[in-house]
Amino acid sequence: MFSRKPRRPKSPELLKAWESLDSGDIPGALRQLRSGTDTLPLAETALVVARAAGAAGFDDLEQAAEAVVAHPDRPQELYDYGYACVERGVSYLAVPALREALRLAPGSLAALRELVSAYEREERHGEAVEVLSAHEGELTDWPDRYLLVHNALLAGDLALARRQHALLAPPEDDQWQFARARQNRMLERAASAQGAGALDRTDLRGWQYVLGGTVLGTLSPHGYSAGMTGRYAWLQDSYDQCLRGLLRLRTVLESAGVRPTSVSLLPDRASRVLGLAAAEVLGLPALPFAPERADTVVVAYDLNDVEPEILGQLFERTPGQVLHEHASCWTDAPAVCADSVTLLHQSNTAPWAGVLRQTEDGSIERSAPDERPEEEIAADIVAADPTPDEGDDDAPADPDEALRAFVTTVRDTWLQGERSRLQSSGPVPSSRFL
Repeated sequence: MFSRKPRRPKSPELLKAWESLDSGDIPGALRQLRSGTDTLPLAETALVVARAAGAAGFDDLEQAAEAVVAHPDRPQELYDYGYACVERGVSYLAVPALREALRLAPGSLAALRELVSAYEREERHGEAVEVLSAHEGELTDWPDRYLLVHNALLAGDLALARRQHALLAPPEDDQWQFARARQNRMLERAASAQGAGALDRTDLRGWQYVLGGTVLGTLSPHGYSAGMTGRYAWLQDSYDQCLRGLLRLRTVLESAGVRPTSVSLLPDRASRVLGLAAAEVLGLPALPFAPERADTVVVAYDLNDVEPEILGQLFERTPGQVLHEHASCWTDAPAVCADSVTLLHQSNTAPWAGVLRQTEDGSIERSAPDERPEEEIAADIVAADPTPDEGDDDAPADPDEALRAFVTTVRDTWLQGERSRLQSSGPVPSSRFL
């Protein structure tokens, strides 16, 4: 069937991926494909993808890729291949195929929507806006115009988002009511956050609030203008940072006029340690977590370490309940979005989980975890030094007064709605490291 097609790609970039597959390195091959895939020959790329998919046991993707190798000019084959790429978590491979499918079948809303889905998963929201805007005359309100508003928000184009949102008719299908309510809240938060900051491509605190309703307590002072823009990459956390985060949480609660009557302890060890320290800092009793308890601060160290059953209980908001997360992973967002977060990281090690250190022979090792009782570690947090890290010379100042002013401005829109997972890091870019 494929005797007239090359059994090895010709492009140098694709040959590197092919060679990775020769050695059985499927992840390495996919990493090679991630760079520059948009401009590589579709049939050759699909040849590599078919081989990788076959090696991984993904029969659906293998068959769809082989169909594109045979017929790279057929929109249906391109669509099926793009769809399979999205479903298998390699959306970056879907983009060029779906873009070509839409070019060949310009009236296909199915191809348009799947292309937008691929762009969204790759956080290429500006490109999603462009392709939706180019087909504006063909859009239905639900989901197409809704998706245009959604991606305009995630791309940071508030003017376009508001203009298109005003054109949205109420959804006739109840399945869209949740999405409409969530989008309404995002736009309401944007209106209040604009009174507190620039909401430009450096306003990390402002956009974190718009997208998820999260008040970000601290900004990383490291690598700010070198690509991090307030987020951490790799972080070795400290007791000092934990205390600083809890003091910032106290500032947030006071500025918002929120008066909890307890701290709720989640069952994982890290959250219990931080929760016990929070109870001391806030001057409140510490109680085991109960989802129905109102007027409480639920303290998590890292929500990605919390049991899924509990995360499900935290999705819907209990009256007066505030969810605080200390270290939140921005490249792998937790299933629920906290109301308050101390810092955003890509990789983090808790201070009691052992620290990296240099041995006498110059090698690097991690010290043993701190197995002391939770109460003793919590006491060390309370006794720590919350003085902020000076960081780099070019990082903007982030004093308590700035956080207090922000919360005072946005507090009427805080603690509203469910805690939906963040699907994007938004319009403020930060460097990612594999």
